[in-house]
Amino acid sequence: MLVITNTLFQQHKRRLYTWTSPGGQHRNQTDYILCSQRWRSSIQSAKTRPGTDCGSDHELLIAKFRLKLKKIGKTTRPLRYDLNQIPYDYTVQVRNRFKGLDLIDRVPDELWNEVHDIVQETGIKTIPIEKKCKKAKWLSGEREPLQIAVKRREAKSKGEKERYKHPNAEFQRIARRDKKAFFSDQCKEIEENNRMGKTKDLFKKIRDTKGTFHAKMSSIKDRNGMDLTEAEDIKKRWQQYTEELYKKDLHDQDNHDGVITDLEPDILECEVKWALESITTNKASGGVGIPVELFQILKDDAVKVLHSICQQIWKSQQWPQDWKRSVFIPIPKKGKAKECSNYRTIALISHASKVMLKILQARLQQYVNRELPDVQAGFTKGRGTRDQIANIRWIIEKAREFQKNIYFCFIDYANAFNCVDHNKLWKILKEMGIPHHLICLLRNLYAGQEATVRTGHGTTDWFQIGKGVHQGCILSPCLCNFYAEYIRRNAGLEET
Repeated sequence: MLVITNTLFQQHKRRLYTWTSPGGQHRNQTDYILCSQRWRSSIQSAKTRPGTDCGSDHELLIAKFRLKLKKIGKTTRPLRYDLNQIPYDYTVQVRNRFKGLDLIDRVPDELWNEVHDIVQETGIKTIPIEKKCKKAKWLSGEREPLQIAVKRREAKSKGEKERYKHPNAEFQRIARRDKKAFFSDQCKEIEENNRMGKTKDLFKKIRDTKGTFHAKMSSIKDRNGMDLTEAEDIKKRWQQYTEELYKKDLHDQDNHDGVITDLEPDILECEVKWALESITTNKASGGVGIPVELFQILKDDAVKVLHSICQQIWKSQQWPQDWKRSVFIPIPKKGKAKECSNYRTIALISHASKVMLKILQARLQQYVNRELPDVQAGFTKGRGTRDQIANIRWIIEKAREFQKNIYFCFIDYANAFNCVDHNKLWKILKEMGIPHHLICLLRNLYAGQEATVRTGHGTTDWFQIGKGVHQGCILSPCLCNFYAEYIRRNAGLEET
């Protein structure tokens, strides 16, 4: 929305009119200075200067504004490896160092720290860091346009306008040609993905072609509704909000059964291999910053080491502290962007921990199939909310056909993932017949969890997590389904 600045202020008539007719009989306000509504408060005054000799029948119109430029601070970008250029030296060096590891009867935390150091140190030395490419994607890498660009830059730097015109026109012609060809190829790929039903590739290609804009929130409101603009205040507010969101209720006592001796069958190497290969690639990694691709490229060597770590966790029920740490990323929802409550906190976890979590998920699957009813479509493989919507429409059609009344009850759990009480969850799992060993593993995973919030101004201090399951964790949908099923069973509703 635009604002006419020279109508905002009360001025003398001589300061308002901008045009005088020949002879001076008529004076009108025909010239305006426009600005965005966002900058309205920056305009101090807007008026004409009738006495200025402009050589025109229009008066000089000036506006005075006050502009406060924000100091842009440097933010440390998380280390990102160029995963398309992992050299062979990386695999050789890591495999050689893995051979020197003692994998028998080790404390999981100590063994993981050694593995983490080996992978990270070797990765930093051998794998190139991903760089942000400022060059337009559609500009071809041919030699001719690059040479023309050099000539154009030389002519411009020397101020030779006539010599600059020809290479500039030639470069613009080549750029338009390349841009047209690039977007034509992109559109063909989008159409092909749509025709083949590859929705993931379809929307990814659309995002890459169109580009996404993420507005940086320069201020946020505190709990009293006051705007916070300083970087440290914003980080403290995010930490305060997230701590309160995941704060443990004081009246809930921990019920810990100690180490379980009646263990489930040991983890097999084939399970670790399946879990490692099934982890989705090209995903943001958690606090340790090691993407799963650095393990997947090592194949059997990584499987052997990760199997040893997982087996030690399986026996001792103790998790490495890195695997219990999460990095929360605030994703805006609908509503006011200055309110912390209008953000969804997505958790980034260690990629290596996903191997153990996938194995746990597979071991829990038989109990999921047994305990959850067929009508449960949320977070259930092979079923979805579209099926439920189709069923509801069919029921409504039949009810209207036979002139029957029908009643629906819709329940919306506010912050469903965040309000799960841990002690109640362990009791629910026990009542549903989940083995004590698996419950103990889950309980120790959630005990002593730590998190930090990554904001546009840096990350907050680490803080404790007392309740809730993380959005972004592999096990969260499964655990939330158990919790919701228990509520449904005890709601006092009977099927008719």
